[in-house]
Amino acid sequence: MPISMVFRANSINHTPFFPNPTKTHFLSPQNLLHFYKKTPLKNHIGEFSCSSPGPVVVGLAADSGCGKTTFMKRLTSVFGGAPKADHNHQNPDSNTLITDTTTVICLDDYHLLDRKERKEKGVTALHPRANNFDLMFEQIKALKHGFPIEKPIYNHATGLLDPPELIHPPKILVLEGLHPLYDSRVRDLLDFSIYLDISNEVKFSWKIQRDMAERGHSLESVRASIQARKSDFDAYIEPQKQYASVVMEVLPTQLIPDDTERKVLRVRLIMKESGVKNFQPIYIFDEGSTVSWVPCGRKLTCSYPGIKFFCGPEAFFENEVTVLEMDGEFDKLEELVYVEGHLCNVSTKFYGEVTQQMLKNCDFEGSNNGTGFFQTLIALKIRDLYEQVAMGNGVGDGVGVGSLASTK
Repeated sequence: MPISMVFRANSINHTPFFPNPTKTHFLSPQNLLHFYKKTPLKNHIGEFSCSSPGPVVVGLAADSGCGKTTFMKRLTSVFGGAPKADHNHQNPDSNTLITDTTTVICLDDYHLLDRKERKEKGVTALHPRANNFDLMFEQIKALKHGFPIEKPIYNHATGLLDPPELIHPPKILVLEGLHPLYDSRVRDLLDFSIYLDISNEVKFSWKIQRDMAERGHSLESVRASIQARKSDFDAYIEPQKQYASVVMEVLPTQLIPDDTERKVLRVRLIMKESGVKNFQPIYIFDEGSTVSWVPCGRKLTCSYPGIKFFCGPEAFFENEVTVLEMDGEFDKLEELVYVEGHLCNVSTKFYGEVTQQMLKNCDFEGSNNGTGFFQTLIALKIRDLYEQVAMGNGVGDGVGVGSLASTK
């Protein structure tokens, strides 16, 4: 007889309900895995087949206020499909983004302690004690195997844990938050991972802009918030970058001496050369060579301080990596196609697709610098990875199904 399964969280502060069909329980009483005979289930659960294929799972790790939301917007733009407006009818405070192809889960939903409890215990949300990694692992594993889950919701407005929401396995599952690479069990479920590494100088500038301009916080409170989180960030968040497939570093520019405004950025894309299935690094001109390139001139308009690219091999946590770096800003996005034409292993489907995506999302933050440019490149590589997995190709060659990589 066909079997259906729904994975529920019973460890949050609500009264769980259980449908009537016969069930067998696995795991602990706090994290129950329920198998149901395939009969109609009441209320909002419905029927689920366990034969659906599991998703490609991507992890995006970063501290708060480091651009994860904008990154997710670029990623879902590449994959297409409009957000499902009816999803948030379950709970308007849901953190989950769902489109036709992609589901983005905010790992804040796996907080074990609510805001009041964290304050009482003297721990931040960055500390492992404040998060339920057992539940995170079991639910991501269930989605990976093609089963729906009932995932908890952390309400950022109230600081409380709300009743759960129903999540179906998508084609692409993205885990974004503080800890997607912290627990080795969750890490082993990932097909690809990104770490956003924002330097202290840039992070402080961004937090001032967000928390003061948009949330009305004082400068003193912003500084106090950063300082209160620093020890836990250093201990539990930053070490995750050694496990990432790709690290995107955002640093102050080197083109302006003694720059203090932090408006012009130097962005480095650090890509592992081996050990990541279905992925090959992007490079400029010649693979394995060290290249320094100033493209400003007749084909690329550059106002002060200009633009400089670098590409070459380096070592990163004892891994061989390829680094692609951009320092400066674009004046005219439509001219980006000139730079795109000199990149290799981009995994585009047609010449100019990177530029098209950048123009399409020109209102997104970082569209005139390396943050938006490299986010778009990563999104295209994830699409390529998904297509290779879907086609069962095994190890990829860096070129997506039916795609045309830019070559010189």
